[in-house]
Amino acid sequence: MDQEIRPFRIDIPETDLDDLRDRLARTRWPAELPGLGWTRGVPLDYLEGLAEYWRSGYDWRKYETALNDFPQFTTEIDGQRIHFLHVRSPEPNALPLILTHGYPSSVAEFLDVIGPLTDPRAHGGDRADAFHVVAPSLPGFGFSSPLTDAGWESARTAQAWVQLMRRLGYERYGAHGGDIGAGVSGDLGIYDPGRVVGAHVATDPTALALIGGMLPDESDDMTEAQKRRLGELRAWEADGRGYLQIQSTRPQTISYGFTDSPIAQLAWILEKFREWTNPAAELPEDAIDRGRLLTNVSIYWFTRTGASAADFIYEAAHAERDWGATSSAPIGMAVFAIDEMMRYVLNRDGHIEHWSEFERGGHFPAMEVPDLIVEDIRTFFHQLR
Repeated sequence: MDQEIRPFRIDIPETDLDDLRDRLARTRWPAELPGLGWTRGVPLDYLEGLAEYWRSGYDWRKYETALNDFPQFTTEIDGQRIHFLHVRSPEPNALPLILTHGYPSSVAEFLDVIGPLTDPRAHGGDRADAFHVVAPSLPGFGFSSPLTDAGWESARTAQAWVQLMRRLGYERYGAHGGDIGAGVSGDLGIYDPGRVVGAHVATDPTALALIGGMLPDESDDMTEAQKRRLGELRAWEADGRGYLQIQSTRPQTISYGFTDSPIAQLAWILEKFREWTNPAAELPEDAIDRGRLLTNVSIYWFTRTGASAADFIYEAAHAERDWGATSSAPIGMAVFAIDEMMRYVLNRDGHIEHWSEFERGGHFPAMEVPDLIVEDIRTFFHQLR
């Protein structure tokens, strides 16, 4: 197997940028019933405005340069090309930390946290909390593409990350992630015991409703507020899992729209960012900068990975797992948009060693509240170095 690590730079051809602008200009827009807002998906007027900004106002090259400011590489693991950012800290005693994004996200999620994590002194922190950061693209996402075979899901990805960290020469390391990245980070302690010093994960109330079986039955030990919130989450579970059911059953069918229509890809991702970010935010860009949002969507579009990302979701839904396997690594959990049910469901017995709650933020804290997630990562790993 080829174990070489090769330097990589993002360089989207100008012809691809021209093609995107041309497709956006020629969009065939649907009709829309009046007065429905976001109740049936992304509203027409909102999507038209954002698409026009993507076509004529958004500067991909600006964000491409920002991504290329970080050293990037590719290597082959288990037959699959893996793309990753690898940013070493100026502090010699920094702890290696692997960051794993989720869906529908990318390594662009971490643009605002890499600097504070790798060079805390330059960002008002303590040099003792420095990390060497490794941020891979999930297999089939972004520049870890195209997929070479089926079967890529969280457990196989964690095993690939074990090989990646060994290939980089790291004997001890921590892990952080949210969404899919939370599962991968937790699995690392199973597949690399003794080397993973801890796994820090970010979550929010949508995770309870999205992951089948997470929501409990109503119980006498619940407060009235918890019972009300449980009812709200169950209603959201029934309404909010449509995207997951489609991608878990027919990923190839929807992949044609993702690959041929930038509007289809934009709307599909945008809906999740609107539903999963800080509940206090009325619009997605009220929670996350519009340029960051479009950079994330652009990565999916230019790499044609809306299809293979959907395949990852399919594989995860059909994977056989050893549910009895557990990790001995300490777990830290940062909960954003906290509500009545989170601690009850996830940490009622206090088994999670590090538990933090934040009112601000949502499903994508590295983009929404980078200051909060950086500080919590530092705090969790401070005693594990």
